[in-house]
Amino acid sequence: MIAYVTVGADDIQVAKRFYAAVLPALGYSVKEGPEGLSYALPATPGQGPVLPDFYVKPTFDGGPASAGNGTMVAFEAEDQQQVRDLHAAALAAGGTDEGPPGFRAAYGPRFYVGYLRDPQGNKIALFSSNPKDPGRDD
Repeated sequence: MIAYVTVGADDIQVAKRFYAAVLPALGYSVKEGPEGLSYALPATPGQGPVLPDFYVKPTFDGGPASAGNGTMVAFEAEDQQQVRDLHAAALAAGGTDEGPPGFRAAYGPRFYVGYLRDPQGNKIALFSSNPKDPGRDD
């Protein structure tokens, strides 16, 4: 099980604007501190944390942050409409398009996905496989 994901950012406020356009709609709350941004999903009282957490932080070594080649973080949305809405919100908040929301021939008939890069260049996917939504072949 993945416990957390961390991406580096040179400008935490620019990153905050981008992720604020996406993660709260997926249920994440944010805490901001001198070490950066910490996003977590709510836990039911008496239950352990709901994973994974997502962190946006300055680099540990103080060097410039860079996006990992081949690295991507995917967030599951409720449905296709939320994928479209969050993709648009992330673009308006400083992200760049890496592939508009839709189906891809290489993936299953219910896998609806949109790709972006955050302002630092980290690749982000927003996807839904909701069986209530139409599939690629419907």
